[in-house]
Amino acid sequence: MRLGTSSPLSHSSAKEWADNQVKLGCGTVVFPVQSDAPESKIIEYKEAADKAGLSIAEVGIWRNALSRDHDERKKNMDYCVEQLKLADYVGARCCVNVAGAFGPVWDGGYRENFTKEARKETVCMVREIIDRADVKNTFFSLEPMPWMIPTGPDDYLRLIEEVDRDRFAVHMDIINMTSSAERYFNAIEFVDECAEKLGKLIKSCHVKDVHLGSAYTVRLEECAPGCGEFPLRHYAEKMHELDADMPMILEHLNTDEDYLKYMAYLKEEFNGLYKTL
Repeated sequence: MRLGTSSPLSHSSAKEWADNQVKLGCGTVVFPVQSDAPESKIIEYKEAADKAGLSIAEVGIWRNALSRDHDERKKNMDYCVEQLKLADYVGARCCVNVAGAFGPVWDGGYRENFTKEARKETVCMVREIIDRADVKNTFFSLEPMPWMIPTGPDDYLRLIEEVDRDRFAVHMDIINMTSSAERYFNAIEFVDECAEKLGKLIKSCHVKDVHLGSAYTVRLEECAPGCGEFPLRHYAEKMHELDADMPMILEHLNTDEDYLKYMAYLKEEFNGLYKTL
């Protein structure tokens, strides 16, 4: 497996960006340049990653392609297509977004997210993005979420069957899918289930942790690695078994200092599993 972070860290050039990632202990990166950047800049960062031996795990989207506003939806769909094309151009393992929300917050939880209409529109959205981008070297993927599809491995497999496109694959965020007491307390078994069912369809993974609060009712709070109770070593081992180059991306921290701190934790926790450059 290859460790990486969602942060480009502070830098002033593509070379410094790549050098900083290697110094941090990364073997993979989230591509930090958007599709609307000058081609020369995209090439500069791609070449810097290649020269440093860094694989490109993901190109992110993070916009609501199911927006209720027609103009915003069209704009976001076009952006999805261009980001997927960018992922193909730079050789990223996947391009990732969330399915989208049927409410004002782009990644928010709403009852309407689970309607038949939402599922139908999600399937059509994924098909359209893949068909328009016509990629050959990457995959489009949806990060699972606790309050929008896909919410778990069976839901993801169903969605893959419904979409019926060979360039649709899995982005693994197992903490986002730890949305019940049952999954929290049976985390090892849940990791094994995800690995068995989704297997080689998984192209990239996020790493964080989860803590069960003591107050009623069930309160599962995302937190930094080591600040919760999730069996992260077991998670890493199962993903490594699936693919020795599997990206494991640390995310959702606030500062460069936090990324330095928790990458050091992960390097110790995952000792012997991750590739060094």
